[in-house]
Amino acid sequence: MADPTRRVLAESSRLIIVKVGTRVLTGADGLLDSARIEALGRQFDALLSQGRRVVLVSSGAVGAGMGRMGLAERPQELAHLQAVAAIGQSSLIEAYERAFRGHGRHAAQVLLVAEDLQDRARYLNIRNTLRALLDYGAIPVINENDTVSVEELRTSFGDNDRLAALVTTLLGADLLVLLSDVDGVFDRHPAEPGAARLPLVERIDGAVEALARDHLGGVSKGGMASKITAARIATEAGSHCVIASGRDDRVLERLMAGEDIGTAFVGRGATVPAWKRWLGWSADARGRVIVDEGARDAIVANGRSLLAAGVRRLEGDFASGDVVAIAAEDGREFARGLVNYSGAELRRIAGLKTDSIAGMLGFCPYEEVIHRDNLAITRRDHAAG
Repeated sequence: MADPTRRVLAESSRLIIVKVGTRVLTGADGLLDSARIEALGRQFDALLSQGRRVVLVSSGAVGAGMGRMGLAERPQELAHLQAVAAIGQSSLIEAYERAFRGHGRHAAQVLLVAEDLQDRARYLNIRNTLRALLDYGAIPVINENDTVSVEELRTSFGDNDRLAALVTTLLGADLLVLLSDVDGVFDRHPAEPGAARLPLVERIDGAVEALARDHLGGVSKGGMASKITAARIATEAGSHCVIASGRDDRVLERLMAGEDIGTAFVGRGATVPAWKRWLGWSADARGRVIVDEGARDAIVANGRSLLAAGVRRLEGDFASGDVVAIAAEDGREFARGLVNYSGAELRRIAGLKTDSIAGMLGFCPYEEVIHRDNLAITRRDHAAG
């Protein structure tokens, strides 16, 4: 039976980002599950036939490579891990192309590293390319480029849940669907007696985050904590999100029919403007500005700019025009924005009222440290300690 809230969510979702995890795509032997991929192909075709647009963010390259190479354990050495991913990537995209081609559709492989979205020009190029692929009726299949992504060089997304959330903000998608090996978020460990699924979450707070239970190991990098983090990114940017079981071969059809499956997270208000989506979730912050409670409330509750009077201390060295993170005094980040003053200048005027800036610096080019037009709120609630 369709749930009213779910029906509204489904009917309003025209552009959908679907992330599929490794555990959904592969069996216990590490090989790709061809039947599961065929089921995804059928469901994607159904969504496209309804006039919707779909982007797939797919894990599974390492698992597929392990299966093809007959490996029983995930390689530990970076070069070997990247080599297995390269071997598996061809298997993965071939499997999707076969599944989509059977319905007259085509897969378009897109491999990304984090720096692709941090750089504004590359970010816009990727967005334009993805939009063009959707105009052609193709299904973009996105994965992190594991063959060149190296965490030491800060080019790793960390997991494909986060990558899917960033693609959601990149395109301003209506809905992010995270398909996992569990049926959603539960009020306790799903294996415990009496565990109950949360059907609807209207606001992600510390209590919801505390429900996450990671099960790291095997060939999967993600876990429930990373999925809730991805849901937070998507919903703060104005998109909806659903975490559901990818082992249900009708899961997308059922979601679009408004059925009460998985856990749905409601987007918080209208979609954030494109410029602020890049600022808030993709741009690389060059430093941190720690502000007092009054400044935090003015920004989050009232949509105000950040003034020097609210600045308590700084972390890092940055130039005027850089993107910086804005954090509360407990260190928790809640916004990002383009700073009007360099770190050296801001350290001199931190805590001062605006009319005192010229006396300290000899000039006052800006009344605001960060103007509200160049500021994106990334977290509205106070996180649990």
